[in-house]
Amino acid sequence: MGGYPNLFAFPNIGSLASTLRAYVIQCQNAGINRHDAFKVAVSGGSLPKTLAQALLAKPTSADDVVKFDKWEIFFADERAVPLDHEDSNYKLLKDELLDKIPEDMGKPTVHPIDTKHLDDVQELADQYEQLLVNSFAARDSVKLPIFDLLLLGCGPDGHTCSLFPGHVLLRETDAWVAPIEDSPKPPPKRITLSLPVVTHGVKIAFVATGSGKKDIMKKIFEEGNGLPCALVNEGAGERCSWFTDSAAVEGVSFPRRGSL
Repeated sequence: MGGYPNLFAFPNIGSLASTLRAYVIQCQNAGINRHDAFKVAVSGGSLPKTLAQALLAKPTSADDVVKFDKWEIFFADERAVPLDHEDSNYKLLKDELLDKIPEDMGKPTVHPIDTKHLDDVQELADQYEQLLVNSFAARDSVKLPIFDLLLLGCGPDGHTCSLFPGHVLLRETDAWVAPIEDSPKPPPKRITLSLPVVTHGVKIAFVATGSGKKDIMKKIFEEGNGLPCALVNEGAGERCSWFTDSAAVEGVSFPRRGSL
């Protein structure tokens, strides 16, 4: 794919959020220019909170506008639980961001899982994949859905979405959405975008903050070791950007970018 990922490090979450906002708006406007929509995949963890801080801020110029009415939000991974369950990524995004969007910013189209299939994660994955087919391949057959932007987190073990280190799912090449029944992190039953889908996004952004991340960030950027986050870096190259605070990348030997 060419190039290296972009690593941005900020002194605090506030400055990270304002640059992340500018980046997301760039991706949004490019998506709207391409196909009059902004197709985004979002993961859980601490990401929705940072995302809300970035996107709900007051605009500073006529160009600094989040057009939520053009957004189509999918989940990069989801747990096989009801939508109001504490483990649900949908609930997390709803509580942190969706419920706080002012009326005048418009409302995004959101695609949660179909909870009728919680007892059968293969069916749950198949149904979610069909949803992607309807959105991305309605007019023609495509090999992979190409998101305008994937917004991802990084676990302390280097996992992203529900793609875990050393797991057989990392070798999945056919499915767009795959089930997992033995997640090393509870809850065990989940669905996740496959690695080829993640690495084929127009843009991919990771948000990683806090000193608890510095050891794994060192491994991802200096060693790789087949860690899922490192595989995304390798597969996406310069289409991938990391938004971190200084604490998360302390001691990491990798060139930092100063601005977008």
